[in-house]
Amino acid sequence: MAMTVAAYVAPAGWQKPLAILAVVVLTAITSVGVTRTARVTQVLVAVTLLGLVVVLTAAGAALPQAAPSPLPPGSPYGILQAAGLLFFAFAGYARIATMGEEVRDPSRTIPRAIGIALVAALAVYVLVGGAVLLTLGGTAGSFSAPLAEVVAAAGWADAAPVVRIAAVTAATGALLALLSGIGRTCLAMARERDLPRSLATVDPRHRVPRRAQLAAGTVVVAVVLVADLRGAIGFSSFGVLLYYFVANASALRQGRAARRYPKVLQVLGALGCILLAASLPLPAVLIGAAVVIAGVVIRAIRLRRDRHRPGTPTE
Repeated sequence: MAMTVAAYVAPAGWQKPLAILAVVVLTAITSVGVTRTARVTQVLVAVTLLGLVVVLTAAGAALPQAAPSPLPPGSPYGILQAAGLLFFAFAGYARIATMGEEVRDPSRTIPRAIGIALVAALAVYVLVGGAVLLTLGGTAGSFSAPLAEVVAAAGWADAAPVVRIAAVTAATGALLALLSGIGRTCLAMARERDLPRSLATVDPRHRVPRRAQLAAGTVVVAVVLVADLRGAIGFSSFGVLLYYFVANASALRQGRAARRYPKVLQVLGALGCILLAASLPLPAVLIGAAVVIAGVVIRAIRLRRDRHRPGTPTE
């Protein structure tokens, strides 16, 4: 998301510095409280939706004269790989669940928020994706800024800056939500000693895991320095699919009192995650698998040391 922000506004050679700056600024915002994070997110979403309304309106005006090129031939494997790469675009709504410690009545509020966010995001994706394909057709994938091309096809050149701003706010909003959620995940892992215990502290003033947020931001900056946009998306999708597999497997073990959905959905979800992860580009799969294996080995060593350490409770 940081690199997407930079791709829309920065010239070649300045994209990585701008992406890093975006991460630093948003990490600072997530470190001063969830209320400020939510307010910034609301502003970003409002600007994004305004820009998407402009895109949809422009597409509607362009449709009578549009002559979209035909879509390239597809294949089952190509569709699976595309679905796997696009899966990261649905990662944000589940991050809502990581905010349970800072939400009133989380057992009621979070499930409702996830359902509403999923339906709303899917509706927006379908509308915007349909508008792009009906206007540009198979050439849409060749443009670095396809939404701006839709506006240009309608002859609305003056609206192009609005669309670019909306694209930036969309990516910025996603980055803000992800950084906030990852910080809470780091906090939970530190409490379980899967990350250094120093990250398990909560700032007494702002009530946020500041150290965990700073650690998350540092890691993201490192990824921006060494990865390109497509490689980051593939690696991200592999990680998202993996932890959704774990989530489905965990939900499969829920007792009747905590269960919300039938077990067959968790089985289908887990199998679907494995299938999509296996269909991703090979470098993303290999790098993702290497990271997971390293994490499993490090955790196994830590657990073994804990068992042999006097006074440490067994797990």
